[in-house]
Amino acid sequence: MKIFYSPRCLDYSQPGHPESPARVRSAYEYLEEKGYEFTEPKPCTDEDILLAHTQSLLDSIRKENFFDLDTPSFPDIYGIAKLSAGGAVDAAMHCMTKGEKAFSLMRPPGHHATNNNLGGFCYFNNIAIASLRAKEKAGKVAIVDFDCHHGNGTEDIFLGKSDFLYLSLHQSPLYPGTGLKSRENCINYPLPSSTTPDKYLATLEQGLKKVQEFNPGLLALSAGFDSYKLDPITSLSLETETYRQIGKMLASLKKPTFAILEGGYSRDLPECVYEFLQGLEG
Repeated sequence: MKIFYSPRCLDYSQPGHPESPARVRSAYEYLEEKGYEFTEPKPCTDEDILLAHTQSLLDSIRKENFFDLDTPSFPDIYGIAKLSAGGAVDAAMHCMTKGEKAFSLMRPPGHHATNNNLGGFCYFNNIAIASLRAKEKAGKVAIVDFDCHHGNGTEDIFLGKSDFLYLSLHQSPLYPGTGLKSRENCINYPLPSSTTPDKYLATLEQGLKKVQEFNPGLLALSAGFDSYKLDPITSLSLETETYRQIGKMLASLKKPTFAILEGGYSRDLPECVYEFLQGLEG
């Protein structure tokens, strides 16, 4: 398993904000203790960003000329966000060229960033940028998003694009309030807060049958861990071992696979990530 990580992604924070450097730092330290090794990613290019986003969004972030309470402006957030997207691109290209699974342990996350808007802690849509970069090699790309929040940005970017399939399991009602039904190539499973691990896994199994039918050349994973039972900002009930099962189910598709970190805000995030990677590695 190739893991892309840079300590530079820890260089921004806001007091009290749940998307903090500590969440990624603790995951990095835990995985290092478990024997994982890390590779420094390269920033993506502006041309990569424009595959998924408008010039106006790119310019507003580069100039730090925007206002969003959840997604604040920080010094050099443009450079850090490009590095996070670059980690996703590097992970995608690594698994396509080397035949190995890859994971980007970077922040900021990305799946709420739409074609023309940031939001929800997300500046650029990392999974979208990486998937669009990889399409030429992959042919078709399936994006599986198991973050507790619906990836409204990812759906916005890929809706109607026949070479892409988007599958999301997410709590509803919950921010951003989208993903209430499936549309075209975007398959949504809104789940109530009472959803048990068994029900969650059964729903994922149902969704993965559609991924199998689509038969992608690349599997891209928005790996969110805020569906964990002790996450402070959501209310699903997954256990740490549930993520190992999720990883195993995704590995059973036997496709070139890369994953990137989205949400996950509990103190147990490192264990959740570790369990998922163990399952994904088989």
